[in-house]
Amino acid sequence: MTTEETAERRVRVVLVDDHRMFRTGVQAEIGATERTGVEVVGEAADVDQAVTVITATRPEVVLLDVHLPGGGGVEVLRRSAALMADAERPVRFLALSVSDAAEDVIGVIRGGARGYVTKTITGTDLVDAVFRVKEGDAVFSPRLAGFVLDAFASSDAPPVDEDLDRLTQREREVLRLIARGYAYKEIAKQLFISVKTVESHVSAVLRKLQLSNRHELTRWATARRLV
Repeated sequence: MTTEETAERRVRVVLVDDHRMFRTGVQAEIGATERTGVEVVGEAADVDQAVTVITATRPEVVLLDVHLPGGGGVEVLRRSAALMADAERPVRFLALSVSDAAEDVIGVIRGGARGYVTKTITGTDLVDAVFRVKEGDAVFSPRLAGFVLDAFASSDAPPVDEDLDRLTQREREVLRLIARGYAYKEIAKQLFISVKTVESHVSAVLRKLQLSNRHELTRWATARRLV
């Protein structure tokens, strides 16, 4: 692409990821505006920061990690629903995550993201994906595209789990970690919350699912392949 062509292609982007080094790497890879046409107008490391920055800068595309302190990428999407629905200046979201787990992919697509790519993507392909999402296209890493089509179009797609849908995104994160055998202190450290908050989430999960203890919770999660 020539310099003149790049000058005509511009897209304003916000980076949302809780790892500063990763944000720095993405910025270095795609943020040279004169070369790529991508202008990084803001960064955020958790849900609250993301919503604040996105609202203030009104980017055209948000590169969104799935797992974030404060409720995850799905919570950012939920709180940005009005911006996504703006007919004049829509903010569009592209998930960029190390995870290729089914529940993560489907969760953010249901939440309104226009695509999902993994962090193995090259800089050139990521720039292309950003511009495609800006134009309203749906973009997925090749390995995920068939899965997404199957999940949403196939008559064999699993039904929505009403029990699981009762849980918030953060409660689901705590549920998965409990089911994997993590101690409360380990969960608190991983999710950047207090042990008391972990205990509150576990109590809420047990109440909503009508379970008695973490052993029953583990069996419940394992039966649904959430572990």
